[in-house]
Amino acid sequence: MKRVLAILRSPAVKWGFLALALGFAAWFVASRWDEILAALVRLPMWALLVALLASIVYVALTLESWRSILRDLGHPLAVGPAVALFGVSQLGKYIPGGVWNIAAAADLGRAHRIPARHSVAAMTLAVLISLVSGVGIGALGFAIAPTPALAGWAWLMWAGVPLLVLLAPPIMNRLIALAWRVLRLEPLDTAGGTLSTRGVGVATAWSALAWLVAGCSVGVLAIGLGAPATWHTLVQCVGGYALAWVIGFLFVVAPAGAGVREVVLAAALAGTLPSAEIVTLVLLSRVLLTAVDLGFAAVGGAETRFARRRMEAA
Repeated sequence: MKRVLAILRSPAVKWGFLALALGFAAWFVASRWDEILAALVRLPMWALLVALLASIVYVALTLESWRSILRDLGHPLAVGPAVALFGVSQLGKYIPGGVWNIAAAADLGRAHRIPARHSVAAMTLAVLISLVSGVGIGALGFAIAPTPALAGWAWLMWAGVPLLVLLAPPIMNRLIALAWRVLRLEPLDTAGGTLSTRGVGVATAWSALAWLVAGCSVGVLAIGLGAPATWHTLVQCVGGYALAWVIGFLFVVAPAGAGVREVVLAAALAGTLPSAEIVTLVLLSRVLLTAVDLGFAAVGGAETRFARRRMEAA
């Protein structure tokens, strides 16, 4: 990790990192541009706007989950610096490998006097909490509104439920200590020495709420394309999206789970809409979240520049 951070501190690598991340995001949109335009024509404007707003709220809630962990580690951040650090680091999701957003957060955190080991811990734990809570939300959604296309994989969903025990602070703290010894990193050395029950609980609550909002974004798109406006549809979309995100994340060779997430989400919604509408939905869902990620990164970059100018003026 120390070698990775040393490489990331090079200005050339930073700009190359940004160009690569933006390139992967742009590639996804450009490679499906004709399909995206056709999808936009078929979707009512109200559904697109509501889904976009829900996507913004979803990313903001994941930011709050990460921010609450960072606060528990002794580094409270105001909203502006938090958006700057989180927004730019999340571009790392679009580079294959699954760890670049964590490495970027560690480097960017130095500007806010956050030790690299604390930045790595906060982002890693935020991702872990998202994964575990996503499995729980997905399994619950599948239990309430089962999807025939995923019936053969139900055992895998329920096998992941015991992972919820990882959210218990005593277990999580032991895992952190073990991982830090393996990676030969210095101990976290926080005020309390470990993560608190309240800190983990708050982060998990934000993460669970984020999954509900993200699923509702997909549900609005589905209803706009002709799915029944029922609780069953919303539950199916919430559970389906959570499972699709988890599986897409674990497939680390794909940037931000591109392709994998769409296939799983389409399978989760099979039977709810005709196949053409499902393709439209999964494409628009990905494009909206990509646009929101880029928007947060742009706002974060602007906040960083303004903060630097204020410091120079002072």
